[in-house]
Amino acid sequence: MPPPNLATLPLPLERDLFLRSLIRELAGTLEDVIGVDEASGYTSLVGQRLGDWINTLYREALGVPTLDREQVAAVLVDLKQRIQGDFSLISLDADKIVLGNRTCPFADKVIGRPSLCMMTSNVFGVIAAENLGYAKVVLAETIAAGQPACMVTVYLQPSAEAETEEGREYFKAIA
Repeated sequence: MPPPNLATLPLPLERDLFLRSLIRELAGTLEDVIGVDEASGYTSLVGQRLGDWINTLYREALGVPTLDREQVAAVLVDLKQRIQGDFSLISLDADKIVLGNRTCPFADKVIGRPSLCMMTSNVFGVIAAENLGYAKVVLAETIAAGQPACMVTVYLQPSAEAETEEGREYFKAIA
């Protein structure tokens, strides 16, 4: 009897789903073994490196040495759209960028994995701080925590309002 043609089986196996599942399981294993805070720390290191890389990509593509506030906001939305998130700009002023999101790039694989949100925090924080000098990223609502959408505020300078929020601070690297 010849083996069945496995390629015709209706299995939801493809690269994107596999990689999102892999990342979910890696994050879950870290969260279970060392705790959510420590897992978030490890994810932050990866986010830092990705933030540096993405920042360089956009600066080179735009042909500018640094991005201004409006460009930073546009880059944050664009990069998430490119990786199948559904981020949008809610507001932008001299003090902060407020973004909303209805679809996580990790899709349903982010649910219950709050350490993965450090990717967003670090990528956003690195890009904003490297171009504008400072950022504090506040993840007020996240899909990972069970909310239907994410609400992310990127403070662009220290302020009384920013101090009342729980978030992560980022500073421009000294060359």
